[in-house]
Amino acid sequence: MEINTALILCAGYGKRLNPITLSKPKPLIEINNTTLLQNTLDLVTSLGVKNILINSFYLSKQIEEYVANLSLNLKVINDGDKILDTGGGILNLINHSKQNNFFVFNPDTLWNESYITEIQNMKKFYFKNNVRNVLLVAEKSKSFDQRMNGDFFLKDNILNKSFDKNFIFTGCQILNKNIFENYKVDSFSINKIWHEMISKNQLYGFKSDVKFTHLTDIEIYKKLTKI
Repeated sequence: MEINTALILCAGYGKRLNPITLSKPKPLIEINNTTLLQNTLDLVTSLGVKNILINSFYLSKQIEEYVANLSLNLKVINDGDKILDTGGGILNLINHSKQNNFFVFNPDTLWNESYITEIQNMKKFYFKNNVRNVLLVAEKSKSFDQRMNGDFFLKDNILNKSFDKNFIFTGCQILNKNIFENYKVDSFSINKIWHEMISKNQLYGFKSDVKFTHLTDIEIYKKLTKI
């Protein structure tokens, strides 16, 4: 089975990267002469995904102008009158699609071709096990930013927060729209849904062995641009 649509989350303020993000949205920051958004788009297209939906809010015009001339089946959807956070933003995008299953990417991660096989294998796991949500996670030791706290404990592909949280969410997940069946478009975090799924042992994780580089803040930006 295939996943035909990817969602890319580009609505945030990126305040931890001020002063850069006072005039530029975080997804358009360049590392190694390539924007974070372009890195993500390159990965999505390498995965064979044909349809791409991007949400925007802060400095959304710049996002729209950036993608306007790209030869991709891509649409930018604004959050509306208020920023919808991760959960509300994803649901708003899903409501603009007829698909059931989606890749979701956070462009804050410096995605590269090393992730392709891992994500393809995660997709196989998703369909084989008939799960509704699986997150690509990396051990803290794999993180470029060693200050980052872990998000989850992982055992037998099940995620929880009850033990040593040695795994970090990389910013890539696969989900089925049905996890939002009790929600309407509003401002809420995807963490709310994850918490509900954890309580039922239904939040799944797939381990990544790729070096995890996340543009956390201005300090990490300075380190990455000096490499």
